[in-house]
Amino acid sequence: MFQGKMKAVTFSYDDCIMQDIRLVELFNKYGVKGTFNVNSELLGTKREIIRKGVTVRHDKLPATEVKKVFEGHEVAVHTLTHPYLQEIEDDEEVVRQIEEDRKNLEALVGYPICGMAYPGNGNNADRVAELIQTRTKIKYARTTISTLNFDLQDNLYQFNPTVHQDDYDDLFRLGEEFLNLKPETPKLFYIWGHSFEFDVHDNWDRFEEFLQLISGKDDIFYGTNKEVLL
Repeated sequence: MFQGKMKAVTFSYDDCIMQDIRLVELFNKYGVKGTFNVNSELLGTKREIIRKGVTVRHDKLPATEVKKVFEGHEVAVHTLTHPYLQEIEDDEEVVRQIEEDRKNLEALVGYPICGMAYPGNGNNADRVAELIQTRTKIKYARTTISTLNFDLQDNLYQFNPTVHQDDYDDLFRLGEEFLNLKPETPKLFYIWGHSFEFDVHDNWDRFEEFLQLISGKDDIFYGTNKEVLL
């Protein structure tokens, strides 16, 4: 159970970019919680990114802003520089990318960090997951593979989210389904994405509609990834 409730909602956002400021404001407005996954060696860098043929800003927050921006939420590991970990043959480099990022982030926010999101695609090798479990202080790691269900999972080192924020048909369908659930076993609605994606087709208002739908329910616990998984 989630603090005495059978249902929980959590959010997970990658890359620690300037659009996260607006997203955190929305989360705070509706009383929901998120986990923000940070590449510590890329903080403060500025660039553009092309998504679905649209160019948007992908500027990283400055290191000095991380603690303040994400206060009340959770900061988690996303590796130092965002490599595809399964493509790194050297086990020591995999561990370094994770553990050094964790240490850097702990120095910034001032609390222990135990969560992670895999950078890049969701095809994360069992080898990488085993390294994380046995050689780092990470206790859970999120993939990018959507389950489209609310079932809890035994493997926290290859934990699959429910749905991506941009899959709006599924997002709202699952939202209505989750609200109507009267489960006898714990159920988790886990949404993930990148806040820059809201700029691609200016979907901020639509996402706020989802937050209006899913928030403020007495039978739902709204927590960070750590609070709902551990």
